[in-house]
Amino acid sequence: MAKLKIGIVGCGGIANQKHLPAMRANEDLCQVVAFCDVIRERAEKAAGEYGIPGAQVCGDYKELLANPEVEVVHVLTPNVSHSEITIAAFEAGKHVYCEKPMSHSPAEAQKMVDAWKKSGKQFTIGYQNRFRPEVQNLHAACKAGDLGDIYYAKAFAVRRRAVPTWGVFPNKALQGGGPLIDIGTHALDITLWCMNNYEVDAVSGSVFYKLGGLPQATQGNAFGPWDPETYEVEDSAMGFIKMKNGTTIVLESAWAINMLDCREAAATLCGTKAGAEIRSGMSYPQSELIYNRGRNGQLMEETISASGQIAYRSGGGVNAGFVDNRQWLEAVLQGTKPLVKPEEALVVTQILDAIYRAAETNREVRF
Repeated sequence: MAKLKIGIVGCGGIANQKHLPAMRANEDLCQVVAFCDVIRERAEKAAGEYGIPGAQVCGDYKELLANPEVEVVHVLTPNVSHSEITIAAFEAGKHVYCEKPMSHSPAEAQKMVDAWKKSGKQFTIGYQNRFRPEVQNLHAACKAGDLGDIYYAKAFAVRRRAVPTWGVFPNKALQGGGPLIDIGTHALDITLWCMNNYEVDAVSGSVFYKLGGLPQATQGNAFGPWDPETYEVEDSAMGFIKMKNGTTIVLESAWAINMLDCREAAATLCGTKAGAEIRSGMSYPQSELIYNRGRNGQLMEETISASGQIAYRSGGGVNAGFVDNRQWLEAVLQGTKPLVKPEEALVVTQILDAIYRAAETNREVRF
């Protein structure tokens, strides 16, 4: 089988932590032939470590898109540039994997979907948490109707103090927001996907700028102190999402909040037959999935424990980033649909934007 030829646009943290190691793990299906970054040295370093001999290195993504050898482009840049690069890649006849979120803007995200449909190429978004074993298990249970009618859910993306201090994360102009758009997007995605419910009625929310200005001596941040002078985004945000069938979702997201129970990329689903909780994040040494129901006249709990692997981070068990990458490559090669569909990712972006707008205007946003 011929290997897919990949071009990387953006050679920063997510490229080196997730995408490039995953491609190396799946090198029977692909090879990386081009690297682009506005900081050329980063592209050169990535090419030296992960590229084929003589791989293209450039500082302008248009040069990479002009390379006829590149078949698939991975867009791994700050959020506000996702749309521009993705649309250009489709116009150049490339398949596209874009990192989450699809975009900082629903309008730009819609343009990406429109360009994809016009191109006839493959398109997916980087929600690798769907491939964690406990998320897969819960999705299968929901699909089988084991929980019954799911009418209430909570999506968790809460860190006590883990503000990312690298890259452009605190830069509102480049990222479009803070923890809501960065990690809240993962929690919302797995919740909607497990419920298979994307019909939104109304959204309200609160966005807080409370802890970003803390003096460094009092921060206690997991990634080292952040600069309060350049911290522009929210430190926490909460959303209340009502679906058209009456189902309600509460979304909690925070990079910094005075809360002890911190879950990330986690969810609680409440159904008429049973409930389920995914527990993962700073407060949990490994990810857990716990079902709860009544049985034989008593309340019962059933716990399914994964091996501690979360996303593409180190540890034993299934590496969700590697699995995500492999199913994407196979979808392109075989002409099948990738697991993360652009239409679903578009709804996630629409909801996140609605929470920001609802908080700014102090009004509910109707869909």
